[in-house]
Amino acid sequence: MASQDDASPKVSANGKPKVILYWLEKSRAQRILWLLEELKVDYELKTYKRVNMLAPPEFKKIHPLGKSPLLSIQAEGAAEPLVLAESGVITEYLIDHFGPSLAPKRWLEGKENQVQGETEEWLRYRYFMHYAEGTLMPYLVTAVLFKALKAKSPFFIRPIANAIAGNVDSLYLSPNLASNFTFLESQVKSAPDGGEYLCGSKLTGADILMSFPLSAAKGRSNFTEERYPALWAYVGRLEEMEGYKKAAQKIIDVEGSYDPSL
Repeated sequence: MASQDDASPKVSANGKPKVILYWLEKSRAQRILWLLEELKVDYELKTYKRVNMLAPPEFKKIHPLGKSPLLSIQAEGAAEPLVLAESGVITEYLIDHFGPSLAPKRWLEGKENQVQGETEEWLRYRYFMHYAEGTLMPYLVTAVLFKALKAKSPFFIRPIANAIAGNVDSLYLSPNLASNFTFLESQVKSAPDGGEYLCGSKLTGADILMSFPLSAAKGRSNFTEERYPALWAYVGRLEEMEGYKKAAQKIIDVEGSYDPSL
């Protein structure tokens, strides 16, 4: 969706597209920051604090839904910036234009544009690009909401809130998260060519998208190194990558600290 924000980006002096990332604390925007660092794209970073757990009102001046992450990009000659929302859309757009090497080869030799002609690496890539937000993140967001319910409930109804949250966790969240962590453990172990990443031997945009929910999940008691050693090691490898650390340091420089948990 294209729109004009209140502080519209202009084309940079060197003729490259002007890119602005609107970063919100404890949000999915951190992996877009990492992606920009990985792609070595020049960008401007604007940081925001949450207000009552939500994005501040200023975000709606940039995009009608006011959600994070948001990225604006303005090419030379364009009258208005393109404003992109949704992590997957932003990731695919940036990779398409600035870093196709972060997407695996799509077609098997001799099977170009054929049904079932895709490589395993590309099929995994496409799957995890959607899985990160479509399957894993909803469980983690639900966990955050019920954690807030317990913490913010008036004291006289807190026992009821704690009981409800406990039942949701034991009957719904914990079993589903365990199933997902077990699945991801197997996916890391069975990566193509014995690679260290979900889609094989090279880092892809899917790994970057998966980094946020998995780093955030490390704060939960049911995701431990003992239970899921391969998955835990995989997250550790992501967090030790130069681009990841540069992105974290950018936030430390601006905000004073960086906490990947939800």
